[in-house]
Amino acid sequence: MNSYASNTGTHRNLDQLRRHGWRILLTPKNPRLPAGFRFAIDNGAWSCFQQKVPFDSDGFMKLVETHGPAADFIVIPDIVCGGMASLEFSMGWLERLRHLRRLLLPVQDGMKAADIGAILRREPAIGIFLGGSTEWKLATMYGWGMTAAALGCYYHVARVNTRRRVRLAAEAGADSTDGTSATRFSVTVPMLDAAHRQPSLLVPA
Repeated sequence: MNSYASNTGTHRNLDQLRRHGWRILLTPKNPRLPAGFRFAIDNGAWSCFQQKVPFDSDGFMKLVETHGPAADFIVIPDIVCGGMASLEFSMGWLERLRHLRRLLLPVQDGMKAADIGAILRREPAIGIFLGGSTEWKLATMYGWGMTAAALGCYYHVARVNTRRRVRLAAEAGADSTDGTSATRFSVTVPMLDAAHRQPSLLVPA
C-alpha cells in the first residue's frame, strides 16, 4: 500500500518521507514538487471546502498541465459531502482529463456502488477515491474496497492519519492512502509507515 503525504517545504519532514519511501500529494494550493519524490495530484476541493471558498478550477488545471502526465494519479474535481451532485460535477470534468493515464473518481457521502459501477466498467482506467466525511468514510471504507476488487480498479483512501485508519484501509484493500500527519509531524512517519507495510489477510480480494 503506497503512502502519500500532503506537500510540505519543511526539510526535516521531507527527509523523513524520503527515507521511508513516501510520495507527495500535490494540490493547487501547494503545487511545487520537492526533488526526488513520486507524486499524485489532488484537486484541492477539501481545502476549498474547509476555507469555504469556491473550487479553484484554474489552479487545478494549471497543476494538471504542469505535472499531470507524470503523476501517479489525478483526483477528478468533486464536491465534498456532495453525494450525487458531486458525481455529476466530476463527470463534467471527465472529457478534459480523459487523456491522462490514471484518474480517480471521488465518492462522497450518500453515493453507492450502483451509482458508479457502469462508469467504471466503461472507463477501465478510472479508479476510486474515497473522500467524504470522516464518519461516512469509516462506515463505507470496506464496502468501497469490495467494489474496487470486484471491478479490478485502483482504490485510494483519503485523510488517513492514524495507525488504526491505516490498518482499516489496508484491510479494505486500498492501493494507497494520503494524510497530513506525516507532513506535520516527522516523528509519526516511522509509526505510520510500519502500519502501511504490515500485510492484511482481510482484504476483499
